[in-house]
Amino acid sequence: MIPKIGIVHERFTEPGGSEKVVEALGDLWPDARLHAPVIDQTVSFGAVDKLTHSSTWLQNLYRNDGRYAHLLPLLPAAMQSIDLSPYDLVVLSHHAFANRVRIPEEVRTLSYVHTPARWFWDARLRAADAPGGIARVGLGVFAASQRRADRAAAARIDMLVANSSEVANRIRTWWGLDATVVHPPVDVDLFTPDPTVEREPFFLLAGRLVPYKRPEVAIAAAAEAGVRLVVAGTGRSEKACRAVAGKDVEFLGEVSDSELRDLFRRCSALVFPGIEDFGIVPVEAQACGAPVIGVRAGGLCDTVVPGRTGILVPESPDPSQVVASLAKAMRSGEVDSIDSDVCVGNASRFSQSRFAEEISSLASDLLE
Repeated sequence: MIPKIGIVHERFTEPGGSEKVVEALGDLWPDARLHAPVIDQTVSFGAVDKLTHSSTWLQNLYRNDGRYAHLLPLLPAAMQSIDLSPYDLVVLSHHAFANRVRIPEEVRTLSYVHTPARWFWDARLRAADAPGGIARVGLGVFAASQRRADRAAAARIDMLVANSSEVANRIRTWWGLDATVVHPPVDVDLFTPDPTVEREPFFLLAGRLVPYKRPEVAIAAAAEAGVRLVVAGTGRSEKACRAVAGKDVEFLGEVSDSELRDLFRRCSALVFPGIEDFGIVPVEAQACGAPVIGVRAGGLCDTVVPGRTGILVPESPDPSQVVASLAKAMRSGEVDSIDSDVCVGNASRFSQSRFAEEISSLASDLLE
């Protein structure tokens, strides 16, 4: 008998790495039904396009504008309204509230944890996301009210899967639970090198321009190093980034995957100043043969081999120290000696087929 699979994602409001993971889950189980509290009707998502899907009553309160912060207090209730009784296995794509679903006794659950909600547990992240006094206090009160429920919900899950060693450590620290690490899928068939393309003297910053990714750190480092920086991406930090950018910084806005691939193939290196849970962009860059310059923290510890596929500098609570370290790495010319073939080989460890095999094996174990 073919098992019935349900997939639950927290929200489809903007494309990102977790949405690519959900699309890969849909490719693995094309007959699965996809659930999410809200689905932006103005944005195309691969998983939504491919799978039978449904949203919840919360959809009526969403304006299809990418903004969802005002809906956060309602997300737990929206999650609990999803009927999971038809399924043998439910795969949860978890950031903050997916684990809050009501789980029928006979249904097995696998939670793919992109991260436990960092803003529940990390006051520094809340300060970055809500710098205003009233907003920060309000977010802090809400986070405190959610921590116990967050931990209890995780304890009900049959199998926790972390997307990186960093996230597995957070699960152990914040939830007191163990998790199996399965890295996200990266499209190494799309992101490929081109030996006919020569590297050019510019560094690349790619991805959403949002506070926790620290794009302004890369801009400051490029200025201190006196090098050219190309920025591919948009986000709520874009205005602040443009305000501090000098003449050697070029903003391209949103780019297509093929345009991004071309940038990876031509840049001297990708600069990645944020501390990511995993970070798909650095793997895509390496798949195209580009080295990575970033901090020795978060997902980069899993995806970059220091000295062989990139340069990792020490993380510091003082942003100026990170700027100085990144600038030194950008100035040094060390990335010029990194072998592109080694970068490509390293990226192959994160292929879509590998992800499918590992997740399928874990799901089979649960259904035995």
